[in-house]
Amino acid sequence: MKQVKAAFFSPTGTTRRLVLALAGTLSEELNVPLVQADFTVPIRRQEPLVFGEDEAAVIGLPVYAGRLPNLLLPYVKTLQGHDTPAVFLTVFGNRNYDDALLELGLLLEQQGFRLTAAGAFVGEHAFSRELGAGRPDRRDMRKVREFARSAADKIKAGQYAANVWELLREEERPLKPYYTPRDRQGNPINILKVKPKTDLSKCIGCGRCVTLCPMGSIDPRDVTQYLGVCIKCGACEKGCPEGARYYDDPGYLYHKSELELQYARRAQNTVFL
Repeated sequence: MKQVKAAFFSPTGTTRRLVLALAGTLSEELNVPLVQADFTVPIRRQEPLVFGEDEAAVIGLPVYAGRLPNLLLPYVKTLQGHDTPAVFLTVFGNRNYDDALLELGLLLEQQGFRLTAAGAFVGEHAFSRELGAGRPDRRDMRKVREFARSAADKIKAGQYAANVWELLREEERPLKPYYTPRDRQGNPINILKVKPKTDLSKCIGCGRCVTLCPMGSIDPRDVTQYLGVCIKCGACEKGCPEGARYYDDPGYLYHKSELELQYARRAQNTVFL
C-alpha cells in the first residue's frame, strides 16, 4: 500500500472533517502518507478521479433527502478504482441516511473498488444550527477513529466484502426515492427552487458566498443573483462571516421547523465491517 487517498464533497466542512479523521487514522495504521482530493467546488471536478490498486480510498459524501446529492452523481460516477480497497461513508443531519450509503456502495462497486467498510455518521443538518448541533463531537470522532482502525485491520488481512449487499447486510432491492418534505396532513412541500436571499444591510461584498457555492451558482457581480441551481447545502448561509444569507420561503421554514421538532434527539452513527 503506497498511500491513503481521501476524496470528499463537503459544502459546510462536516463531511471533510469526518473523512479526514477516518483517513488520517487509516494512514497511521497502514503507515503510509495521506493525500486529499476535495471535489466540493466546480473547479475540482474538471477531471476524473482515479485510484490505484496500491492506494486505500476513503470516500465521503453528505446525505441530501436520504440519497446522494443528485447533481453530484455525474462526477461521482467518474471515480475510478483499480481493485482499490475502499472505505466509504455518508454524513446525515440527525434524521436518517436512508439509502445514501447503499447508493454510494453500489456506485463504487461498479467502478472498480473493493468494498472494505462503510459508515453513516451524524453531522449538523445543512438547514439548521439546532439539528445535530455540535456533531460530530468528541464521541463521534472517537467512533470514527475506532472504525478506521478496524477497517485498517481488514485491509491488512485482505478481507473485502463480496458485494455491497453483503457489507451492508441488505437484501437486494431497488433504491428508495428521495425523501419528500410533507406537512402534517401529508401534503408534499416543494422546496426544489428555493434559494437563500441576501440581507444587503449586512453584506460587506466579500464574495465568500461565491467561492463557497459548490455549484458555482452565485453571481460574483451581484451576490443577490444566481447563475445556476441551488442545492440548499448551507455553504453560503453558514459560511457568510456577517450572517447576511438567509431563507424566507414559508415551505422551507416550515420543513426546517418540523425537522427540528421531530428529530430533536441524539442520532446514532452506524458502521459496517
